[in-house]
Amino acid sequence: MELSKFIKLLLKHKYTLIAIPVIAVIITYFLVRNQPDVYSSQAQIATGIVDQTQQVLNSENPQESKISQEFSNLIEMMRSKKMLDQVSYRLIIHDLTSDKPYRKPSPLLTQLTPDARKHALAVYNDLYKRRTSLSLFNPDQNGLNKLLESMRYDDKSLLKTLTIYRADNSDFINVQYDAEDPELSAYVVNALCKEFIDYYTLIVKENQRKAVDFLSKLLNDKQDSLAAKTAALRQYKIHNRVLNLSEQAKSLYGQLADFETRKEEAQKSVISTEAAIRKIDGQFDPKDRQYLESSLNRINTQITEVDEQLNAANREYIENNFDEQYKARVDSLNEVFTAKLHQSSDKYILNPLAAKQNLVDNKITLQTQNVLAKNSISSIDKELSRLNSKFDKLVPHEAVVGSYEKAIEIAQEEYMVLLSKYNQISMEASYSVQLKQVVTAMPGLPQSSKKMLLVIIGGIVSFVFCVVVLFIIFMLDDSVKSPKELANRTKIPVLGYLNLLNNSVIDFKKIWDTNDGSGQTQLFKNLLRSIRFEIDNEMAGDKILLVNSISPAEGKSLLAISLAYSRAVVNQKVLLIDGNFENSGITQTVHPKLYIEDYLKGKIGIEELQTANLLNVWGNRGGDISLFEIVTEAEAQVKFKALREYFDIIIIESSALTTLNRSKEWVQVSDKVVAVFEAGQDLTETLKPNINYLKTIREKFIGWVLNKVPSDAEAKKKS
Repeated sequence: MELSKFIKLLLKHKYTLIAIPVIAVIITYFLVRNQPDVYSSQAQIATGIVDQTQQVLNSENPQESKISQEFSNLIEMMRSKKMLDQVSYRLIIHDLTSDKPYRKPSPLLTQLTPDARKHALAVYNDLYKRRTSLSLFNPDQNGLNKLLESMRYDDKSLLKTLTIYRADNSDFINVQYDAEDPELSAYVVNALCKEFIDYYTLIVKENQRKAVDFLSKLLNDKQDSLAAKTAALRQYKIHNRVLNLSEQAKSLYGQLADFETRKEEAQKSVISTEAAIRKIDGQFDPKDRQYLESSLNRINTQITEVDEQLNAANREYIENNFDEQYKARVDSLNEVFTAKLHQSSDKYILNPLAAKQNLVDNKITLQTQNVLAKNSISSIDKELSRLNSKFDKLVPHEAVVGSYEKAIEIAQEEYMVLLSKYNQISMEASYSVQLKQVVTAMPGLPQSSKKMLLVIIGGIVSFVFCVVVLFIIFMLDDSVKSPKELANRTKIPVLGYLNLLNNSVIDFKKIWDTNDGSGQTQLFKNLLRSIRFEIDNEMAGDKILLVNSISPAEGKSLLAISLAYSRAVVNQKVLLIDGNFENSGITQTVHPKLYIEDYLKGKIGIEELQTANLLNVWGNRGGDISLFEIVTEAEAQVKFKALREYFDIIIIESSALTTLNRSKEWVQVSDKVVAVFEAGQDLTETLKPNINYLKTIREKFIGWVLNKVPSDAEAKKKS
């Protein structure tokens, strides 16, 4: 919907959209027709950044971001004022000294006297040699800068047609310059490339020389520092008789561990021999011998008793003629006797008296070993003390020597890093700079003319500009143009709308009595019928209709007269009252014989009401007066109630709501109210209070009638 409205707006201004681009095209044509031809020259510089054939020292592949950064730095250096000033100096020096200057001398250049030209030439040559820019704070150099600007040799003028870019992702930088002279374009490109390569080579070599000198000095300082630290360590070892501290400490630690082991073994020997001696002494205890001898006596007694029992049993066995009954007893006693003998034999083997000499010999041996072990412990302790004392003396030397060695190690690492860096910088300094011009700019052919392109662009830009302006106007336009917009934005129903008529005078009789007329008139007639139908539905038997508006001159009179005439043509008895004391438009148009003031004051009788025609118009005498100033509200209610008996409908036009009570007093005596709103207005903050008032009388207010709405045909005609 919004797009269709915007398209209608464009169609409405189609002649503007055609005329402005045509004018722009004509103006552009006359501006560019005398433009000189343009000659373009191009040169190419190889950088060696990504070209592996030129990589000698650095074989690593740099990242793409770093490569792009390096190319950006080179391009910006070429575009810098310092480089362009060098080209400017060469151009102006050429024009000052040559019989064939690249450009026609400017008025400022032609005004120079011979002395001034000589002075300018000397200053330009001096600045060129020193690679410095003109100082605008110096009046003399400021004048020389204006001379460059007049010849369009200054840096800003050169940058306008100078193009410097990297050729895709290659190793080359393209330099292009467009000028009106082919030799000038080639000279600028070659001069810029030469000045840039010379300057870049100079600063690179200078930086490399400074780096080599700095690293050489720093390398000598580090070498002296390393030699001093090494000499200090050597003197410390000589003074403290330290040959090889780590080996000495390792040897002492091994001896200490060996003697600790021997001490542990001696202590174990002392403990074990003392325990063995105590065990031997225990075997020589009299109590133990008494226990053993008493045990043997008891067994012997038992053997004797068993032997006696066995002899008695044998006698009984023999006496009883070898009776088997006694045989079992004899065998049993024999077994007991044998067991006792074996027991007696075992007791005799464990007797300590049998190995007494061996025990004595063992004890003497163990005592000798115990004494040797105790004596060895004391000697081991003395040796351990000596070794620990010697080891403790090495600890301070270890700390000092360690600090010396750490300092020497750090100094040596720094020296080696600097040496590597020094070798690399020295080798790089011995090679030439990789930048070189591989393509020399030559005077080129004239470029294809851009005049037609500029003319076309001028037309397109002007057309787009017009469309953008119309779009901005369309977006900023907050006016009401259709009944739907009015209903949506006020939240009040719209009964209909009336199209905008071109006629200055509307003949209602001709509209309703004939079928002839333009399409606008017929549309107006149909829309009025629709509004009449909607009002009839809303009236629902009520007879007094008030036609109102928010602001003056929105079409209240037109709607009131149109409704009155449309009712009269259907044989209804209509009374049209001009209640607008502020602006009596109906009274001035119709010139009625009766006035509403006369009726309210009782000057119009019943017979005049009874003899009324189908269409009756009552005017007003105007003036600074309101309805309730003529009669009271109660009297007005009675008077208008009486009119209902004589007319089918009473249509009243009142003043706009901006007249406050003068309009609202008519609302009190009306049955229904309809408001006219002129299309194309904005719903400003000043209108909202009156709209809110209409919402408060919703029982009487039946809706809007949108007036002066352009039809599609009308819009096309206006466009």
